[in-house]
Amino acid sequence: MSLNRNEKAAVVTDVAAQVARSQTLALAEYRGLTVAHLDTLRKQARDKGVYLHVLKNTLARRAVAGTSFEVAAESFVGPLIYGFSEDPVAAAKVIADFAKGNDKLVIKAGAYAGKVLNADGVKALASIPSKEVLLSQLAGLLMAPVQRTAAVLAALAKQRGEGAAEAAPAAEAVPA
Repeated sequence: MSLNRNEKAAVVTDVAAQVARSQTLALAEYRGLTVAHLDTLRKQARDKGVYLHVLKNTLARRAVAGTSFEVAAESFVGPLIYGFSEDPVAAAKVIADFAKGNDKLVIKAGAYAGKVLNADGVKALASIPSKEVLLSQLAGLLMAPVQRTAAVLAALAKQRGEGAAEAAPAAEAVPA
């Protein structure tokens, strides 16, 4: 079913609004996927905050014109599903994780920070831990020295406490 001019303009406006909020674009060819597989992929994308959409390539080119994703416009060839995300790794991660379990979804390209990514670049971006994981790792690294210092001080206090407890009975045992 083809879209009329107003519907195409509405799609371009909607996608352009999403592009303006996004940091990452991931492209994958979905040829051969069943509707059930696409529904599963879309659900996973929604759960991760990824805007995932099948678009006509000409409409996608118009939507990304003048943005940092324009560098990937020459990759907009064939039946593609477009994933945009505000989180730098979410779109790449959703598509790469789904592609691991389904060989019909083929990662084609992507864009991040004004640079085009090939399929390996998208997979590398997907392998980076999420923001929440990185923050928790950083918090753990910052807490480790404090925890070690507290453990050493507690051990010293315990050792001194045992030493004082041993000294006290010895003093009572000697009659004066």
